[in-house]
Amino acid sequence: MRPRLIARGVELFAARTPTLPPATHTNSYALGDREVVLVEPATPYEDELVAWIAWARGLEAAGRTLVAIFVTHHHPDHIGGVDTIARELGLPVWAHAETAARLPDTPVDRHLSDGEEIVLAGPDPTRLDVLHTPGHAPGHLCLHDRDRGVLVVGDMVASVGTILIDPDEGDMAAYLRQLDRLASLGARLALPAHGDPIDAPDPLFRHYVRHRLAREARVLDAVRAVGVDGAAPIAFVPAAYADTPAVLWPLAARSLEAHLHKLERDGRVERGASGAWRAV
Repeated sequence: MRPRLIARGVELFAARTPTLPPATHTNSYALGDREVVLVEPATPYEDELVAWIAWARGLEAAGRTLVAIFVTHHHPDHIGGVDTIARELGLPVWAHAETAARLPDTPVDRHLSDGEEIVLAGPDPTRLDVLHTPGHAPGHLCLHDRDRGVLVVGDMVASVGTILIDPDEGDMAAYLRQLDRLASLGARLALPAHGDPIDAPDPLFRHYVRHRLAREARVLDAVRAVGVDGAAPIAFVPAAYADTPAVLWPLAARSLEAHLHKLERDGRVERGASGAWRAV
C-alpha cells in the first residue's frame, strides 16, 4: 500500500525504478509536519511519475507546504524523475556539489554540505542534520532528525539486496568510515532507499562493517594464493565470493576491485604494469 505513514512527519512512497535486483523499487520520503522536503525523486517511469506527483500534491491538499526535492546521490534509480517532478511541482532541487557535478543537465538550486541544518516549520519544527557520507557515491548525503531519532540513509544500507561499491566512483575505506559514523548516532529508525524501514539500525551498520572486512580478508587470501605473478580481479572472485551464486560474480568483481583499491592504499597489495594484482 502506498503511501505509508512510517512515523510522525514521515511518509514513504515506494516507486518502481531500474534498480539492482532483488530490489525493484526505490523509496521516496516526505519529511516534516507542515513544511515538507521530498526525498529521492527516483522513478523515470511515466505511470509511476503520475502516481508520485499525485502523492506530493495530496500532501499539499492536506495543508502542507512542499519546500524542496532532496537528492541523496546521482545514481539513476534515485534521480530518474527529478526533472519532471521539479518542473511539475515547481520545487528547487537540493543535493551535494559532487552530485550536482554528475547531473550536468539538472539544475541543482542548493548545494548542501556536511554539518548544515535544514529546519522545517511546523507545530514542532523538524530539524535535519545534513551528513555527507561518501563511499557508495562521492556526493552521497544522509539526513538525521536527532529529536526523533530518524535517519535517512539512502544507499548506505538496504533491507532488500546489498550495496555495491563500484571502483569507478566508490571508495570502500570511506564507506566503512561513514558506516561507523552512522552507527555512532544512536538512531531509532533508519529509512533506506530499498526495502522496509529499519528499527534500531546500529547493529545493522556494524554488521555491514564486519561483513565487508571479512570479505576483504577473503580477497587478500585469494590474492596471496595466486603467488608473485598476480592476476586480474576476476580471477580472485571464485575464492573470495565462494558463498555467492556464480550468476552474481560479474557484479561481485566490481566490489572486489573496490576492496583491492583499499588494500592497495593500506599497503597490502599492489598492481603491476600489466594490471595484475599481487600481495605485497
